[in-house]
Amino acid sequence: MAEEKTFPMTLEGKKKLEEELEDLKTNKRAEVIKRIKIARSFGDLSENSEYESAKDEQSFVEGRIKEIDNMLNHAEIIDNENVDADEVSVGKSVTFQEEDDDPETYQIVGAAEADPLNGKISNESPIAKGLVGHKKGEKVTVTTPGGEMTVTIIDVK
Repeated sequence: MAEEKTFPMTLEGKKKLEEELEDLKTNKRAEVIKRIKIARSFGDLSENSEYESAKDEQSFVEGRIKEIDNMLNHAEIIDNENVDADEVSVGKSVTFQEEDDDPETYQIVGAAEADPLNGKISNESPIAKGLVGHKKGEKVTVTTPGGEMTVTIIDVK
């Protein structure tokens, strides 16, 4: 039997997913059903673009509900109690610097809550994989799709 995939996440990330799920079930689902009813009233469904669009959206909403349900059912809340304060791990923020570049700070989170534009990178990303387990002050060589980069870990919070 195949092993169930777990989804590491912070408590904050779990709460956001629960809120999104609630919104999808109570608001989005009802909006889409209303759109489908309106589109049906236009007559012939074979050439009804409004109906097709609403059905596509319904499919997306239902798929996202299933996806979030699965992630929440298999969530693994990140616990850093047994990790050294200066060690990079999932759930912590890390500041690192590549040679002459400006320092960069990211929080390492589970893939379900990754949002690089808001400073949250997936624990499955090449940078996170390269940094996890290392400590403040260490120089680390990280392998990325663009090649190798050497960074110094400046801070871990």
